[in-house]
Amino acid sequence: MNGRVVVIGVGNPLRGDDGIGPAVVEALRGRVPDDTVLAVSDGEPARLLELWRDAHTVIVVEALRTHPARPGELHTLTPAQAAGHTRATASTHAFGLGDCMALAEALCRMPPELVVHAMEVADIGLGERLSDAVRSALPGLTDRVAASVRQAYEGNHEP
Repeated sequence: MNGRVVVIGVGNPLRGDDGIGPAVVEALRGRVPDDTVLAVSDGEPARLLELWRDAHTVIVVEALRTHPARPGELHTLTPAQAAGHTRATASTHAFGLGDCMALAEALCRMPPELVVHAMEVADIGLGERLSDAVRSALPGLTDRVAASVRQAYEGNHEP
C-alpha cells in the first residue's frame, strides 16, 4: 500500500456556505504533512475519482443540507452513511457524493479508506460569504479533518 492521503474540499466558494470545503482545505495548509494532497473540487464524480486515484485514505469535506437546517452542526460520516443520503438532502451539487461512490464501486475505484466530514449549511446563495454560524464552526471542522489526516498517517505509513 502506498499510504497516500488525499483531502478533497468539495464546494464553490462563490456560493455562500457551499464554500466550506474549499475553506477547510485552505485552513489545512501548513497543518498537515507536506505529502498530503490538498485539493478542491466542484463535486463532479469523474473529477473526484481522478483526485482520489491510487490514494489509500480519502477525506472529503462537504456542505450538508438538512431540514430543518442547523448551520454549523458537524458530522463525520462513513461511506455507507454518506451514500445513504439522497442528493436533494445531502449535497449542494448536481451529483451527490453517494452518486460518486456508486460510480467508484462500479469501476472498482473506491479507496480503501474514505471518511466524509460534513457541516450543515444554510445559505448557498450566489455571491454570498460564509454565514456567521458556519464561519464560527470552521475551526472545529478543520480540527476534525486534521485529526483524520494524522490518524491516516499513523495507521497507514511506515515509520
